[in-house]
Amino acid sequence: MRFNRILLSSVLVVVALVLQVSVLARLHLPGAVPDLVLLIVLGLALVYGHVGGALVGFGAGLLSDLAPPADHAAGRYALVLCVIGYLAGLVRPENGRLKSATGSLAVVAAAAVGTTLLYAGVGALVGDTAARHVGLPGLLFTAAVYDLLLAPFVVPGIMALARRADNDPLAEAGSSAKSADISSGWLSSGTGLRIGSQRGGLGGLKVKAARARTARAGRIKGVKRL
Repeated sequence: MRFNRILLSSVLVVVALVLQVSVLARLHLPGAVPDLVLLIVLGLALVYGHVGGALVGFGAGLLSDLAPPADHAAGRYALVLCVIGYLAGLVRPENGRLKSATGSLAVVAAAAVGTTLLYAGVGALVGDTAARHVGLPGLLFTAAVYDLLLAPFVVPGIMALARRADNDPLAEAGSSAKSADISSGWLSSGTGLRIGSQRGGLGGLKVKAARARTARAGRIKGVKRL
């Protein structure tokens, strides 16, 4: 990943994690907690693709595992968000822009349900059965509802920031100037202008030779007249 992508992803994930732990988790909503970190991962994955989405998801999940009050093994949520970021990146459009809001909402709903199921499944493998006591159907429903309510306010803005960071005007100006210098240097030192200059030089030599022959012929005729 490029430096601007790493910087933007790190800042967004840290801000989202702080808001989620300090604000959203303290609302004591029924069922699941709104997953702002998941929405950040989805917004970035829809622009960066499956590789970038997997990397961002792993980093965001690892920070969530280590952030207090962590009550599960480190790496559990990192694995879940890595898989979700990879899958979300697979549906990224070629231009990084979704044609309709329906597609993004469908991705958010599927990611919310998939995240909860994967998290519960990994927990069952390591002996954590908290999801059974809370009620998995209720968690799935509330997670999807909360994330869908937050998605219109988060995902489009994250995608716009990611696209703007990728299309840096200064970087584009520098690259275009560099390519112009390279192309002008190649033309000046390559065959195109050099052949033209050689043709011009040959043409000038031919004209000079013709003029010399004409002058010489005039001088010969003058001698014969004498």
